This record gives sequence, C-alpha cells and structure tokens, in this order.
Amino acid sequence: MTRPLDLNLPKWRLCFVLLLAALMSHSYVHAQSPVQEDRFELLEKRLKDLATSVPGLNQKADLSVSNISLQDFLKGLASTHNLNLNIDPSLDQRVSNYFSDEPVANILLYLARQFNLDFTFIGTIITIKPSPVVLPPPKELSLTYNQESGHITFDLHDDTLALVAKRITQLTNRNVVVMPELYTHRVTGYVQDLTLENALEKLAILNSFKLDHTNDSVIVLQPLRPDEEIVTKDNSPANANYSVRRVNRNAPTAGSSSVDVQEDKSGQRIVSLNVVNTPIKDVIRNMAEQARINYFQYSELEGNATASVSNMEFEKALKFILQDTKYTFTQDNGVFMIGDRREEGLRVQRLVQLHNRSGDSLVEVIPAELRQNVEIREFKELNGILLSGSAPQVNEIEAFIKQIDKVVPMITLDVIILDVNKTRTVSTGISAGVSDSVQTGGSIMGAGGLNYTFGSKDINSFLSAIGVNSVFNLGKVSPSFYVTLTALENNGNTNQRQTPKLSTMNGHTANLSIGNTQYYAVSTQNVLGSLSPQTVVTQQFIPVEANLTIEITPFVAGNDEVTLHIAVSISNFTSTTTTINQPPPTSTSKFKSIIRVRNEDMIVLGGIERTVKSESGSGWPILSRIPILKWIFGQHTKTDSKVVSIVFIKPTIIYQ
Repeated sequence: MTRPLDLNLPKWRLCFVLLLAALMSHSYVHAQSPVQEDRFELLEKRLKDLATSVPGLNQKADLSVSNISLQDFLKGLASTHNLNLNIDPSLDQRVSNYFSDEPVANILLYLARQFNLDFTFIGTIITIKPSPVVLPPPKELSLTYNQESGHITFDLHDDTLALVAKRITQLTNRNVVVMPELYTHRVTGYVQDLTLENALEKLAILNSFKLDHTNDSVIVLQPLRPDEEIVTKDNSPANANYSVRRVNRNAPTAGSSSVDVQEDKSGQRIVSLNVVNTPIKDVIRNMAEQARINYFQYSELEGNATASVSNMEFEKALKFILQDTKYTFTQDNGVFMIGDRREEGLRVQRLVQLHNRSGDSLVEVIPAELRQNVEIREFKELNGILLSGSAPQVNEIEAFIKQIDKVVPMITLDVIILDVNKTRTVSTGISAGVSDSVQTGGSIMGAGGLNYTFGSKDINSFLSAIGVNSVFNLGKVSPSFYVTLTALENNGNTNQRQTPKLSTMNGHTANLSIGNTQYYAVSTQNVLGSLSPQTVVTQQFIPVEANLTIEITPFVAGNDEVTLHIAVSISNFTSTTTTINQPPPTSTSKFKSIIRVRNEDMIVLGGIERTVKSESGSGWPILSRIPILKWIFGQHTKTDSKVVSIVFIKPTIIYQ
C-alpha cells in the first residue's frame, strides 16, 4: 500500500528554502547575462565588418526547415550564399525554423544565441563550435557527520549529486557510487540526524532516483528508468521506506507495478507484489533484480499480469506468474532458466510407474488440458507412462496419475443359462400311389400313432369284402398299388443348461457367446480373355451364425453394491430345409437391462420366450383345401414350438 509523501517540514522553512533558491537562481542569471551580452555584441560587430568582404552575409534568405540537424542547416546556408563555414561535427541539435527575407548575418547571430555557439574568424573562414560552459565555482556543501552515532545531517540546495556523494564518502568512509547518468543531477533536501542509508533514501524520494547495495556494502545511486516511479510505503525496517513502481504506458489501459523483495531470517527471499496490467517480463526482471537472483531468459515473454501478493516465496510467486502461459522455468544450481515450455533445457522426461492398475487405457483418461504440449507414451514392459514436456505440466500429470492409481476391484460373474424347448407336431392325411418297392405295414396304436401302409393284396381283399354276395364288383387294384394312412402327434420337452463363469475388471465388459454356424454357397462367374474367352466359376462359402450372446458390464459402488449393464441377444435358425445356395433364415431377439444388486446376490432374467407356429399341407388341388375332404385328398402337418430361456447371474467382488 502506498501513501502520499510527507516531508514533515514546517511551512516557514519550506517557504524559506524556495525563496532562497529563487534568489540564487536570479542572481546567477543576472551575474552571467552581462558577459553573455558582451560576447554577442562583439559577434554582431565582427559579422558586420566581415560582410564588407563577404557579400553572402548581407544577402536575404527565405528558409523553411523542420527537424533537421544544426550541422546540415549550416551546410545548406553556406552552400546557398557562398560562405566559408567550418562546422564542428558535434553540433547535432535539431532545428525547426522559418525565415523570410532575413539577412544571413542575423540568422547566424540568432543561432549563436539560440544554441550558445562560439564563432572564430580567420580571414573569411568562420569556425562555428559549441561555446564552452563556464561553471561557477563550487559552493560549500552544508553536510555534517557524527562519528560516534553514525548519523548524518545535510541541507542541500540545487547541489550536484556527484559532489554530494564524494563529500559523504570523505566524511563517513563509506563508499557511495553515482552512476554516470546522475553525475550532473541536482538535488535539494534537508535531513537531520539520520543514519546514512535512511538519509540517502529520503534524498532519493525527494529527487527521484533509487538506491542499491553491492555485496561489499557499497551504496550505488541509480537513475530511474522511463517507466519507473518511486512510491513510499509503510514498513518498519529503516531500509525499506520506499519501493519502485513500474508503469506500463504502452498498454491499452495504463498499468503499474510495485515489487518488493525481502530476505527472512533463514535466507529465503520473500516477494510482495502489487502489479496491474504489467508485462510479465518486467515483473520477472524487477523481482530478479531486487532479489539478486541469476536468471536466463531464452525467449521473449509476452502477455501481462495482474497480481496482489504479500510475503510469498520467490519460486512460488514465479510459478504463479507463469501459470496458464506457454512459459515455464527450471532451476540449475541456483540459476533460474525461463522460456517457452518446449525450449531445450526446460523439458523433462519422467517414467511414472503404476502399482494398482494397467496403463493401457490410462492415456485417454488424462484430461486434454493437461496433455497439451506434453508427449505421453505407454511403457507396457514396466506398466508405466513415459512423460516428456515442461516440468510444471509433467508434475501435474504425475500427480493426476498417482491420484487415480487405485486398486481396481475384479468381479467374477457366475452365469447359468437354462433353455426349455417345448414342441408339438400333428401330421394327418391319406396318400396313395403306385410303386414296386413300397414297404407295407406300420403302426396302428402305441407311441408311433397311426402310420400304416396297405399293399395291393390288402386293398383287393378289402374291396372283395365290401361286396354284398358278389352283387357289387368293385374290381381289383394293380399289384404295385398302395395306400398310406397317417395320424401322428409328437410332443417334445427339452431342458438345456449351461454354466459358464466370467471375470472382468470394474467398468469393463465381459462377453459370452454360445451358438452354431451354418454356411451357404455363393458362386461368382467371371469371363477371362477376349479372343478365346474362358469362364471361371468361383464358389465361396458364407457363414451365418445363430448365437446366444450376453454382454455384462459391472460397476462397483462404494458400499459394495454392483450395478450390472446387461445386453442379451438371442438368434436361432427358423428352418433347416434350405438348400446350399440359400442363406438359412434366422430370428433374433435382443434386450438390455440395468440392475443393481448386492455383492454375491443372485439375479434372474426370465421371460425370454420364443414361439414358432407352422402349418403345411400337400394333396389334390382344391380338394385338399375343402373341409373333411382335405383329410382324404391330402396330407397336413401342424407344428407348435416354444423356447423359454432363463438367465441366472451372480456377481462376486474380489479385492486383490
């Protein structure tokens, strides 16, 4: 926090100091002005005398120049009006003037007054150079030092800082060094009975410069940069009564920065920041300079920072400033290396081994924000993850991996599949024909039902018996004639039981597939050649599967409850009488279910029922479809089939 500067000077003393300074300045100007006026009057007289032999001095000039060097201006004037001018190369002042119908001699006299030039004459040659500065004799500095208390008192009024530092060094035997930029810097201030560091800090506040200390306790007086300001602050140590604030005047909105670095009892550097919209590079440079820390910057640091930090370790403050940027740092023997995260020397490589889970699917789990600009490879042989990138990102990914490297429960699934098949088939009808190889006989009662074939002998005997005393002669059938009577009902009841056992990890899917496969042929005919074409037939067998497929995905909760995601698909062949060139027809049933059960509880999935009804017949056209007559002139088969599947599932959690 900054507060307004308070010099704690009485008003009468402050007024006296200002009045004295004004009187001294006024007397100095009046003391010098007669000498200056005499010099310019003499110069004007010499130019008028020379104009008699150099007509160019009396010529009228019309000039208009803007921001050109004084040296170039004089060269152009000499070339235009045929003057012999010897111009000192050090005349680099900038000139912006407009002269209309003015004698050249008056222009030279004006430039001499304006830029304090000195003219010397040899014949018609005029030498122009800067006039030597005549410094007034140094005045006695009002500065005293008490050897016993080590306190200093001074009363300075527009005194040169270099002379003040020299006098302080002579009195205190303490080296005070002034940077060259402050040699001619003038200072004003009054302090009484303060320590040397405290007195110089007050003088720095009053006159806008800053202090620094070298390792051998030499006090260095340095100028402020163009983007720096001094602000006072409340702090108990006597050597920390002000801080340097940096102002970013080139930013879209004005920014400022106040950085202060202290050293605690353990030697740790503690940073206090108050920065607003300040370039990151300036904040880091200011921190490093005040903390006297060696650092290398490998790339240009872009972006601004806004922060308010109090008493934070240097390394932690640097980490927060660079966080969420493309820059990072690393430390090597106390030297900080700062730059782009991809720069050589700032990258690290690390192998993170897993203890409780496999790393095959871990790479996809790491958030995309963490994986950005970091190369991640799976190391199967060591069950680990190899990371290559900036140190902060690698540390963050390693912490994330260790956080999720927990024991993953394994689940065993006891699955019992019970299929109950119920089939009922009824076949009825009469068939007759002629054949030399028909086997006569069959079953009339019992398990075979009625399935009897009558030959020609039996039929002729039957025809003779139904004649009434040979009144009606129905004739005889041929020896190879036969008749078959069918009235048969078949019932089937089949139970099929399968008990597979599956194992899977938490969150992974266990698959079970049971079924059979049939093939059908697909022929492809290709014609090769044009003059003598040849036909090539290629036959390929395509498989068709009918399976019972179960997919179970378990999820273990914290209370040892298991949520099962179950998907069941059942397919069957509906007919087995197809030819080899046709794909067999199939029927498919699917369902999905989500169930939550306790550990080692059995669940039952029932109601998976498949019913097939079919009816087929053959016989005489039209007659085989007429009621009653169809039983004489045709054969009919009716089939009812029902398949009921029941699935039992019992999950068991195993912690290894």
